[in-house]
Amino acid sequence: MAAKNTPLSPHLQIYRMPVAALLSITHRATGVFLTLGTVVLVYWLVAVARGPEAYAGLQETLGSWYGVIGLFLWSFALFFHLCNGIRHLFWDLGYGFEMKTVDASGQAALIATAILTAITWLLAYSGAQA
Repeated sequence: MAAKNTPLSPHLQIYRMPVAALLSITHRATGVFLTLGTVVLVYWLVAVARGPEAYAGLQETLGSWYGVIGLFLWSFALFFHLCNGIRHLFWDLGYGFEMKTVDASGQAALIATAILTAITWLLAYSGAQA
């Protein structure tokens, strides 16, 4: 049987995904990550209820370098999911489907995420120093 010379679909190394697609994938991934972070939040509440020793042990873990990175990523995911969710609410109302608006609202969601995350961590660390 002779080989066909039909073009193949582009691979991910060649094809550049649109920003809207990347933000959609990221929105879903942050939703999963927030679920995992909620498990940590529930564990934190259980540690509070169990007493000072359990709470101190968890605080030690969350205060370590990997705990702080995890909390930072969780807060970033929270704010991204929030900002991108607001963007989706406008889409549900029928607004913002022009590609120019889609790209601009995606950039606005990313900028708002960065600002909200930075403000949260600046306030958290300024409060911790006081």
